[in-house]
Amino acid sequence: MGNLNLKVKNLFKEQVSEWDLAKKNYEDLKNVEIKSFSFGDFEIVVQFNPARIVSSGAKVDEKTIKERKCFLCKENLPPQQKGVDAGEYSILVNPYPIFPEHFTIPRKEHIPQQIKPFFSDMLELAKSMDEFVVFYNGPKCGASAPDHLHFQAGTKNFLPLVNDYRRLKATYAEILEKENHYSLSFFKNYLRTVYCMESDDSQVLSFQFNRLYEDFQKKMNRQANEEPMMNVVCLFENQKWIVFVFPRKAFRPWQYSAEESRQLMVSPATVEMSGIFITPVEEHFRRITREDIVDILEQVSLK
Repeated sequence: MGNLNLKVKNLFKEQVSEWDLAKKNYEDLKNVEIKSFSFGDFEIVVQFNPARIVSSGAKVDEKTIKERKCFLCKENLPPQQKGVDAGEYSILVNPYPIFPEHFTIPRKEHIPQQIKPFFSDMLELAKSMDEFVVFYNGPKCGASAPDHLHFQAGTKNFLPLVNDYRRLKATYAEILEKENHYSLSFFKNYLRTVYCMESDDSQVLSFQFNRLYEDFQKKMNRQANEEPMMNVVCLFENQKWIVFVFPRKAFRPWQYSAEESRQLMVSPATVEMSGIFITPVEEHFRRITREDIVDILEQVSLK
């Protein structure tokens, strides 16, 4: 793939200057309201982002998916949306951003969202776009297009998770396995379950990811061909990969579909698991509390 950073940055500049939808939403993003809740050594940020209603409110049931055109297939993209070629993938500017620079990376062929056969692609993308973080939402825990394989990428230091790990690794990370080219650790006391894998060898990392994947399958009682619920974050720096894996037990909390007075439209995906809660409804942004965040993460994260 080669280094894609410059091409991707040039694409972003072009799209936000020429595509009205992207231009407006990235300008609006600069003024989104946020608030944060402290949990001692780390914080959870809540972002009021009305444009994200497209994703947070997405219907992903089988009937809806079958009846709509796939918005990640090339023939259905808006005419203004351009892309950067990345082998079997295209890199597109996401017109409904969370990150200051936010990209969607669909595979060129229309195949279902799945991670195991394509984890090595994720590693290659992270290395080729090492100024960004690459992430994956499972088909049942955050992907608004579960019918079309895709990754996303965003500004590297935007997710609290990335900076938390750098700061708190020495005290919060319990090492479970350590070899010459690989380590697996478990982040303790972090409200949600997160495993961290580090390696400078992509083959070793892929092998170890498959082991973790199969372990999740057993814990979740999944069939051999059924993907365990998870979100994955990957970055490449200092000549090695760092991969965070969040095992999940639920897609959305009860608050998502509660009666109006108790409803909180929070649909946890990778970004939420990484420390930024997106609320597209202003009333819900005002109402959400520290206790709600604890409760929501408790509901969706697999212990």
